[in-house]
Amino acid sequence: MIKRPILSLYVCLLSLFSYGQNPVPPLDIPLKLSGTFGEFRPTHFHAGLDIKTQGKEGFDVKSIKAGSIRRIRVSTSGYGKCVYIQHADGTTTVYAHLQKFAPKIQAFIKALQYEKEVFEIQQFPSLGEIEVEKGEVIGYSGNTGGSFGPHLHFEIRDTQAETPLNPLHLGFEVPDSIRPNIQGIYRYSMVDKKHGEKTEIPLTRINDSVYSANILKLGGDYGFGVRLFDRQDLSYNRNGIYHAELRVNGSLKFSYTFDKIDFSDGKKIDALIDYSTYKKERVRIQKFFRNYDVEYSFLTKSSPNGIIHFEKNRSYKVELIVQDFEKNTSYVNFYVEGVRGSKPKEIPILNEILPSKDYLYEFPIYHLYIPQETFYEPVNLSVNTKADTLIIGEVNSPQNKGFELSVYPNKKNDSLSHTQLTLALFDPEEKKEEDRLRYVSTLKKDIMLFTKFASPGTYVLTKDSLPPTIKPLNFKEEQWVSNYKFLQLEIDDDFSGIKSYHATINDRWVLFEYEPKDNLIFYDFNDIDFDKTELDLKIEIEDNVGNKTLFTSKLFRKPTPNKNR
Repeated sequence: MIKRPILSLYVCLLSLFSYGQNPVPPLDIPLKLSGTFGEFRPTHFHAGLDIKTQGKEGFDVKSIKAGSIRRIRVSTSGYGKCVYIQHADGTTTVYAHLQKFAPKIQAFIKALQYEKEVFEIQQFPSLGEIEVEKGEVIGYSGNTGGSFGPHLHFEIRDTQAETPLNPLHLGFEVPDSIRPNIQGIYRYSMVDKKHGEKTEIPLTRINDSVYSANILKLGGDYGFGVRLFDRQDLSYNRNGIYHAELRVNGSLKFSYTFDKIDFSDGKKIDALIDYSTYKKERVRIQKFFRNYDVEYSFLTKSSPNGIIHFEKNRSYKVELIVQDFEKNTSYVNFYVEGVRGSKPKEIPILNEILPSKDYLYEFPIYHLYIPQETFYEPVNLSVNTKADTLIIGEVNSPQNKGFELSVYPNKKNDSLSHTQLTLALFDPEEKKEEDRLRYVSTLKKDIMLFTKFASPGTYVLTKDSLPPTIKPLNFKEEQWVSNYKFLQLEIDDDFSGIKSYHATINDRWVLFEYEPKDNLIFYDFNDIDFDKTELDLKIEIEDNVGNKTLFTSKLFRKPTPNKNR
């Protein structure tokens, strides 16, 4: 059993941010950021720094301090190839989207992949089993997993709490003299903490740091939202800010600072933006108010909620302040003259879904279950069917949980056709007919189909009858491949996607790495040398519905003695 000290945040930050530790940067190239800590992403708050690698792969990635590797992961999604290193000061660093690992780590994980006969793997070495020195190369930068371009995702966490901390506190040099950019501010009339339509407030830029607006005449409850981004000196990427606050007559009404976050914050990110605008226009307006009973690690329920009540015959000075990590600051200042508020129009809710209740809709083949607290507020939701189609109406309110959707097909199917049945989302606005149906991850039990993560949309039952495709890229049948380092093939599926693949040479399992973004699998001949010249390659691929394809090929390669694994 490993005993770890219990660290308060203060002690952890004091240890972590001490310059006396002199950590080295994870890359030797200038640190240019394409993503900052806490940055708003579509499904989460960014838990680290995205460091650009000049559009290339293969740069040395170094451990910033001495430590012990405690986790190695290989995945086709998420962090891709990733290393977690535990340090003596109570922190763990994370290095993600690697192209490959350093030799000693590569040998360790590849031996396990062959032992378990899997490509995707996760291993937790014991403390001290694989130690690294400060500045030691632990891998090479890449683009694996859920990455959309070569970069290094770097994190530092409190080891015990497993909470991400802001890596910029380590003191790495990221030149930044640019103030955050204010693209627009908006006011929202509030009724019972529910905001109405947004109204943009025209801004005048006074200088490089101050924006102003004309006097507003408001009465009643209001919240404010800001559309913004930040940049560093060496990067043109639009990144997130470090600190935000709202003050009225000098009094703090709303504030957060991204020194640390919790992974549980991510599922609540939609509650801190104007969700309706984001959904309709793909424009993200960050709310400087909280109108839902939601708590974040960086913003507690006891914090001021940012909803301001403006009273008749009173004057107010409103200040919105945004700041990056280097304390470059932008300000929006304007005055409000309090007037008598008009009585808000009540919006009728026909099919009201209350957060405190759960709901079950039963149709001939569809059963839709909406658990308690699926939404943060009462919403108007329409649910109906037409033939074999289930239509769940759009909702302009953030969703906290998924719907549970069960389907009981009402037609008799033979075993094959039932196997090929699946759920799909139908989008009539897609220009290409083949893109109008999108596969929904579907579980099957007897004749029932089930998904736990449904959301508003149009659902249909469909069949996926086409098996995956596989095509060799750098070889052909009965070819000599003695001078080849790799075998490379393209695999693809037209609808449900690749679920699994299994490859053998001469009936012995071999490791084909998989890169879904490029639809590529490839085998490294350095892994195994076979005694026979003739190599019988077999690869079986299965899609998510169960359709399979078997590829076979006969190749020839001169054996190399004494290299067998």
